[in-house]
Amino acid sequence: MPAAAIVLRARHVLAGDGRPLDNGWIRIVRGRITGLGSGRPGGAAIDLGDAVILPGLVNAHTHLEFSDLREPFDHAGGLPAWIGRVVDWRRRRDAGGGGEATRAEAVRTGLQECAVHGVTTVGEIATGPVAVPAGAGAPRLRVFREAIGLSAVTIDAVARGLARDLDRLTAGGVTAGISPHAPYTVAAPLATRLAREIARRRLPVAMHLAESLEEVELLATGGGPLRRLLEDLGAWQAAAPPRLLPVAEWITWLARARRGIVVHGTHLPADDDALARLARHRDRLCVAVCPRTTRGLSGRLPPVAAFRAAGVRVAIGTDGRGSNPDLSILAECRTLVDAGLASPAEALSMATVHGAWALGFERLAGRLVAGRSADLVVLRPATVHCDPFTAALDPAARVAATLRAGRVVAGALA
Repeated sequence: MPAAAIVLRARHVLAGDGRPLDNGWIRIVRGRITGLGSGRPGGAAIDLGDAVILPGLVNAHTHLEFSDLREPFDHAGGLPAWIGRVVDWRRRRDAGGGGEATRAEAVRTGLQECAVHGVTTVGEIATGPVAVPAGAGAPRLRVFREAIGLSAVTIDAVARGLARDLDRLTAGGVTAGISPHAPYTVAAPLATRLAREIARRRLPVAMHLAESLEEVELLATGGGPLRRLLEDLGAWQAAAPPRLLPVAEWITWLARARRGIVVHGTHLPADDDALARLARHRDRLCVAVCPRTTRGLSGRLPPVAAFRAAGVRVAIGTDGRGSNPDLSILAECRTLVDAGLASPAEALSMATVHGAWALGFERLAGRLVAGRSADLVVLRPATVHCDPFTAALDPAARVAATLRAGRVVAGALA
């Protein structure tokens, strides 16, 4: 842990409380913030010039197992076709002897890329057992262990594997969570088993919900492209089809946890009951949107206005390199701003304050506050802006440095 005190000065400091500090400074001692303000801090300082300092960004939803991909899987054919490509890739990877070691390396690569993009806190979805780095040298993690199971013969094995991996994550010092994958991959009996595990461990949850029209069709009629995909993969037995829960029921189920994330939620506004339940439980549930992934797979952007009108917090994720060209949260923010779905200030709040809340880290991350870990990002806009929020999302701005607990983990302050 750095022992000496350092003071950073910049044209703007955005602490996360909505009030920018012009000609701001922030003092860091032994990895923690001990003070911040405007004007002259007193003593020597590292002058960052026209830079903008803001809280370390939060990637509230991603799949880091894809981080070694050079380009995302083809979006053609929408979600069902994309899932088919993912499953084929995973099978080839595992057949080639990659397995856990390959996933672990991809996670390390992804965390490094996150840090390069100014991210200091990550909500990761893990499809299997994987060792992940922890500590001040890497972004803070919440690892949601994913659960998938449709047939009665697999549910016991899935539940046992989940419990084992949660124990491993906890023993390794990683903060855990549970992720039922989606309404079309988790049968009702498995949901019951997961509910017991969540209650026993008091863990947060995250789940893909209302992500595609194909999901809506399957839950409404029992048929469609997703049904055909599941049959082709051998996961759906026509003689004994699984009992699937509707989205509205899943939202009530998620609200039993102390914190829950609805991932994507693209078609939630069309389900009055589901949206009403989400709004009713907004004290513990939020939505994590992935704008570029949603646009690529569904041809539309997330219904941010509907969520905000319902009083629901909105966080931002990148979804991962399986569907996205990179892990830049700032690029996700700019996508919303360019489409008129959020102001720069609102988008940055989604990427900091709301993201930290979504992961249950609201007392640790998302704001620059005296006494907290010095997790922050230094941005250098290409031109000087009067509005610091606009400056932070300048398309030509670059991440100069990312600090985690006062240590530079990407870039440089000089």
